[in-house]
Amino acid sequence: MASKPTLKRADSMAENMPDALRQSRYHMKRCFARYIGKGKRLMKLNHLMDEMEAVIDDKNERTQVLEGVLGFILCSTQEAVAIPPHVIFSIRSNPGFWEYVKVSSDDLSVEAITAADYLKFKEMVFDENWAKDDNALELNFSAFDFPMPRLTLSSSIGNGVSLVSKFMTSKLNGNSQSAQPLVDYLLSLNHQGEKLMITNTLNTPTKLQMALIVAEVFVSALPKDTPYPSFELRFKEWGFEKGWGNTAERVKETMRSLSEALEAPDPMNMEKFLSRLPTIFNVVIFSPHGYFGQSDVLGLPDTGGQVVYILDQVRALEEELLLRIKLQGLNVKPQILVVTRLIPDARGTKCNQEWEPIDNTKHSTILRIPFRTEKGILNQWVSRFDIYPYLERFTQASIITSMDATAKIIEHMEGKPDLIIGNYTDGNLVASLMATKLGITQGTIAHALEKTKYEDSDVKWKELEPKYHFSCQFTADTISMNAADFIITSTYQEIAGSKDRPGQYESHTSFTLPGLCRVVSGINLFDPKFNIAAPGADQSVYFPYMERHKRLTSFQPAIEELLYSKQDNNEHIGFLADRKKPIIFSMARLDIVKNITGLTEWFGNNKRLRSLVNLVIVAGFFDPSKSKDREEMAEIKKMHTLIEKYQLKGQIRWIAAQNDRRRNGELYRCIADTKGAFVQPAIYEAFGLTVIEAMNCGLPTFATNQGGPAEIIVDGVSGFHIDPNIGDESSNKIADFFEKCRDDSDHWNKISKAGLQRINECYTWKIYANKVLNMGCVFSFWRQLNTEHKQAKQKYIHMFYTLQFRNLVKNIPIPASEVQPPVSRAITKVPPTQSTTTRRSQSRLGR
Repeated sequence: MASKPTLKRADSMAENMPDALRQSRYHMKRCFARYIGKGKRLMKLNHLMDEMEAVIDDKNERTQVLEGVLGFILCSTQEAVAIPPHVIFSIRSNPGFWEYVKVSSDDLSVEAITAADYLKFKEMVFDENWAKDDNALELNFSAFDFPMPRLTLSSSIGNGVSLVSKFMTSKLNGNSQSAQPLVDYLLSLNHQGEKLMITNTLNTPTKLQMALIVAEVFVSALPKDTPYPSFELRFKEWGFEKGWGNTAERVKETMRSLSEALEAPDPMNMEKFLSRLPTIFNVVIFSPHGYFGQSDVLGLPDTGGQVVYILDQVRALEEELLLRIKLQGLNVKPQILVVTRLIPDARGTKCNQEWEPIDNTKHSTILRIPFRTEKGILNQWVSRFDIYPYLERFTQASIITSMDATAKIIEHMEGKPDLIIGNYTDGNLVASLMATKLGITQGTIAHALEKTKYEDSDVKWKELEPKYHFSCQFTADTISMNAADFIITSTYQEIAGSKDRPGQYESHTSFTLPGLCRVVSGINLFDPKFNIAAPGADQSVYFPYMERHKRLTSFQPAIEELLYSKQDNNEHIGFLADRKKPIIFSMARLDIVKNITGLTEWFGNNKRLRSLVNLVIVAGFFDPSKSKDREEMAEIKKMHTLIEKYQLKGQIRWIAAQNDRRRNGELYRCIADTKGAFVQPAIYEAFGLTVIEAMNCGLPTFATNQGGPAEIIVDGVSGFHIDPNIGDESSNKIADFFEKCRDDSDHWNKISKAGLQRINECYTWKIYANKVLNMGCVFSFWRQLNTEHKQAKQKYIHMFYTLQFRNLVKNIPIPASEVQPPVSRAITKVPPTQSTTTRRSQSRLGR
């Protein structure tokens, strides 16, 4: 999104500070000469500042230069391109606001340019022929969105439901006929062909309003707890069907809410009313990659936090659906299907089992569909980076043959689902294909966008292509972002980052894949489809340490050995000589971004901290030869080096990665028993599930200020922010806390309680499920209001998918040795827990 504030401010500064500009002109020209002196290249902000320091030794002079017009541009720059005799800047004045300027090194003149022009300059560094090709493919998804509402402030990003509710209210608030779309929507509601809410006799706003007046007077005279069936026949006479509520009081509230929406709509009431409608009964959640299962899968390739997230999500969604359906007065059994890949070579897991009921649910099931090629079923696991050739056939190969996900879902649910949610790139693309085909409301969840993990992965896609196939991934991400009705994000920072760092989604605003396509407008952060719903932690597993009656005491002897035994083995090394010290604890993957070695080095360097606490790390392997990841191998070696360098044995316990969630929950609580703390030192963390887990268990928590944890924790109140780039400051902040706890016995309890309060107010699965289902209800109506716009954009997306994505996947090889004939004995077919006949009878409304 481009804006003019920076250039306006620059013009103003040029008028108001001519003397300062003239004084710094000489230095600035020298800087620009240095920028372009090395020829064509791409520079980041740190490169620009390094070059400036090399040119201007005097700090005061540098400050004077930076206070000028061009200095302001420099300080707001995310990256710059040197194309002699110009330097072209990509400026981000605020999250979501971008503009582009070209500065001449000869006379320092500043010229505003478009995003497309900026991308062409950037391409000049990597593929000059492509940059100059007039026939290069340019994509601009914003061309279809000009009539749609947009948020205007950076601080509002992620609150899309509120804007949609306001916009719908304005569209319905005119005369009686302006409310017709809402009446039409109510008329469309049904479950398996049985009408809900109203019949065709109430097919205009006027008729509906008159019937509501009569019905509301009638129901107001009844005792509040009068069950709906006792007055159902009278309601049918007036044109009302089931779905208004289970009691007279609930029916009256829903009717009054609708009356207000028809007569004098307001946004809050509109959202409340739509969330009460019987809209969502059957949900499909896609997660194709990795080994998706409930046991023995964590730690296998491409299998980790996303699996835990989805299983917890399903339990919360089912519980919320059951509550809503009960309050709607319906006798419907909701269904949630998690659709994933069936892997014949299941490596001891249940991933070769077609159906698997989800534990601690009544109506939720995992459905596994194998990947197929023309030669047969793919037998083995395939990396998430190589998954793209199988996705279309997986989703919708042929409804007639019942060999794909779409057919299986329709057969099992006896109709179309009401809501589809995708996860990660592959699941989101599959969700887009199915939602488009069936005309269903679609939500997506990124979990992680790979584009932000690898610097310049867009312009350098060709050199990364053999390993990562980023051309497919970035194309798939762009398609699903634009196809989705709403996008579920965990934090604001996931969307728009911080003042200094763009968010994951923001990196898709404008980018280029030289030689492939130029994305002038990939996604707009101010689109109301972006909505924040932070996940929680399973509170049956992660609960406060002081709830003694719930403590999992059976794990405590093993945890005691895990923490304090003095013999090294294949599960732990190092030991804690002084058991009286509190423990600072961290648990994460052993990679550079998680910064576990950074925490270990902070601890080793800080004698004050070492005198106060012990350090316990849960991460990775001890033997680098056991890892297949080069980065993890390097971090393992570094851990051993740091333990030796700082002579940490006696003060550190390094425990191998632990995959038993229930034991991990008790481990958090055992650390809390020592009056310790949890430390999450990541260089960047998109959300921070371990932060939520630790705070749920009552552990005071120190977490990175780079990413989601900065939103989870209120610094100094419910925990503490630490800067992963300033180790001395961070380790001293931890030491200060433990010194204060030593001097004030209540300080630890104060932070612990405040952390629990923060979690219970903002970060529970119940809050999450309520928000997500509200999104589904609101955007289902929003989708119907904007059918023509949705269809037009969908045609553009389909063209992009057909002409671009389908060709790209042909470049990913399918190993012939991994394919087996279509019928496989390795596939175990276990039927759902209920027969089709039983499901049909139980899903009928009423008696």
